[in-house]
Amino acid sequence: MQFDHLRRREFVTLLGGAATWPLATHAEVAKVWRIGYLAEARRQVDEIFRQSLRKLGYIEGSNVTMIYRWAAGGSFDPLADDLMTQNVDLIVAVASPATRAVKERTTRIPIVIVDVGDPVAYGFIPSLAHPGGNITGMSMQLSEIGVKGIQSGYVQAG
Repeated sequence: MQFDHLRRREFVTLLGGAATWPLATHAEVAKVWRIGYLAEARRQVDEIFRQSLRKLGYIEGSNVTMIYRWAAGGSFDPLADDLMTQNVDLIVAVASPATRAVKERTTRIPIVIVDVGDPVAYGFIPSLAHPGGNITGMSMQLSEIGVKGIQSGYVQAG
C-alpha cells in the first residue's frame, strides 16, 4: 500500500476509536492489510485498537493481519528489522523507542505513532501542524496543543 492511499487523519481518528477509514468497495478484490505493531509490552488499549478496527469492518485473520512485536525490555532494533521483512502496509509504533527504531529503517512504510512525548523534539517530525514524511499519529506532548487550548478557552486552569 502506498502512503497516499492511507489518509493521515483517518488513521489518527481510528486510533482514537471513531475512524472513517474507508472499506473496500464490492468491485475491489479484498485486500488483506498487514499492520505491524511495535511496543514494549501488551497494554489494555491494544484491545481498544483491535475493537475499533473490527467496528470498521477490519477483522483480524480475515482482511487484516496484525504482526505484533513486543520488546519486553530488550532492543527494538531487531524487532523493527523483522517488521521491515514482513511486507507490512503500516506500522503502529508505541512510544519513542519504537518510533525511533522504525523511523531509522523506513521512509516508505506509513508509521502511526502513539504515546510519543514530543515528536518534534525527538526529531521524528518537523512540526505538529505539518508532520510530513511517513509519520503521523498522537503525541503526549502538550506544549503547542496546550497553548492553543488556553488561547481558545478550551483548557481551563485551576
